[in-house]
Amino acid sequence: MDIHYKKNLVAGLSITSNVVLTALKIITGIISGSLCIISEAIHSFSDLFASLLTFFSVVKSSKPADDDHPYGHGKYEDLSGFIEGLLIICASLFIIYEASKKIILGINMDTENLLGISVMFIAVLLNIIVSFLLFKVAKETHSISLYADGEHLRTDVYSSFGVMVGLILIKITGYSVLDPVIAILVSGIIFKAGYSISKKAVNNLLDHSLPFENIDKIEHIVQKYAYIATLKYHSIKARQVGPTKDIDMVLQFPENTSICECHKICDEIEKQIQVLYPNCSISIHAEPLCYKKNAKIIVIKNILNNRLLHFLYKSEKKAILVYNSGIKHY
Repeated sequence: MDIHYKKNLVAGLSITSNVVLTALKIITGIISGSLCIISEAIHSFSDLFASLLTFFSVVKSSKPADDDHPYGHGKYEDLSGFIEGLLIICASLFIIYEASKKIILGINMDTENLLGISVMFIAVLLNIIVSFLLFKVAKETHSISLYADGEHLRTDVYSSFGVMVGLILIKITGYSVLDPVIAILVSGIIFKAGYSISKKAVNNLLDHSLPFENIDKIEHIVQKYAYIATLKYHSIKARQVGPTKDIDMVLQFPENTSICECHKICDEIEKQIQVLYPNCSISIHAEPLCYKKNAKIIVIKNILNNRLLHFLYKSEKKAILVYNSGIKHY
């Protein structure tokens, strides 16, 4: 199955499931009068909006590079992930505000919990299935946007399950104050997920380096060719751009190495890196190993020559002064 088709398919599935769950939770929240169900409806609505963003970014990022975007459209996914993270954070803060107000003002509402329990159970099952598919495709395609959408739905699994347990406890104990308390606990889970997604997306937008583990694996591949190629110190630059990794490095070869041999080695290294990271763009700059050494020698020679000329000039000037002084004595 084509990668882009697979990404579009799971993104469309996420939209469909979120439409169904948002509608169910809103209706159930209004009928039951439960704040924690209404907070879940708000959470699902933010998930729906995030799914729409994901679908847009996946379609946009799959477009090839053009004159306006010569490096491709991958950062649309990072931007989408950042907006999704902010949406989750805003939703969690709104839930905390509403729940706190209910606790402070002591508003107690009679709730119909059986309907709410049933809807939350459906939400848990549906979100487990859809989030599993999103994470699976996100891992295969290195899509941060699908990953962010999967995180959305995974937090929805936790929060829906928490609400379901809370509604069961309220039904057993009759303590309606548990409703806003559970809503606040749910919002804490939502906030953490939003912060994590936003942080990762911002790092990608600001071209944050790939983790040390990734760099180390690339260096290990290059070291296999140490008999002919030397990796220039701190020359590896690697970043994540949407679903793609951009990798740049400088390799130094002995000055008598032919261009064909250099090109062959670079191609072999690129192929091995692409096996490790299938969706990546690699740029390797080759330069002679003697270049830096020769440059230093030239600089040292110039310094020595200048000092020698200066010494000869001073010596000649001193000799003239001595000679002139000797003439004056006569």
